[in-house]
Amino acid sequence: MKNFAKQMFIALTTTLLASAAFAEDAAAGAAHSSGDHGLIAIGAGLAIGIAALGGALGQGKTAASALEGIARNPQAQGKIFTPMIIGLALIESLVIYAFVIAFFLQGKF
Repeated sequence: MKNFAKQMFIALTTTLLASAAFAEDAAAGAAHSSGDHGLIAIGAGLAIGIAALGGALGQGKTAASALEGIARNPQAQGKIFTPMIIGLALIESLVIYAFVIAFFLQGKF
């Protein structure tokens, strides 16, 4: 556990220091009047992450419930399978919408 915590600390520290290494200098950053670029990037990253997490949880619960229903009543497989696939497609479409919105946010700067 200590080794994992140490690796996570190193990864987090490296990530935070890399942003400072790639930062613009003050003269190049003067062309951008607002300081919201970092907040937009954080919002885009959070949008993708939260959408992916929610979509994965929803798809897992949908598949588990459908398989449990088919296991209890194998003859209902035809009535359960098609709505399950439609539900999985709709759940995935929400994640894709968040992905597209995050790209639009990234395009703002």
